[in-house]
Amino acid sequence: MNAFTDHWLDIGSLDDIPPRGARVVRAAGGDIAVFRTADDRIFALRDQCPHKGGPLSQGIVHDHGVTCPLHNWVIDLDSGRARGPDEGCAHAIPVRLENGRIQLRYPALP
Repeated sequence: MNAFTDHWLDIGSLDDIPPRGARVVRAAGGDIAVFRTADDRIFALRDQCPHKGGPLSQGIVHDHGVTCPLHNWVIDLDSGRARGPDEGCAHAIPVRLENGRIQLRYPALP
């Protein structure tokens, strides 16, 4: 373990993301899509579908999944894995909600 193991980066308020919506966080290793579900759970994935690289942040959020806007792949928000017969995985980023603030874990950022 190192000094960065438990470092969390505050990226904004829960209210910054509408229910069943997403926000993009720019990161040196690639954009991160932060999702809010209808039940106010927060998830973060690299903003790139494992199929053809479509922007997951522009997809439709439903239950605990997001449908890619390019080819309708459904990506599980918990794991980043494609659902159904599709195969592939979007990198999941550890995220938490503390006192209404969204935090991403560093150095887990891509």
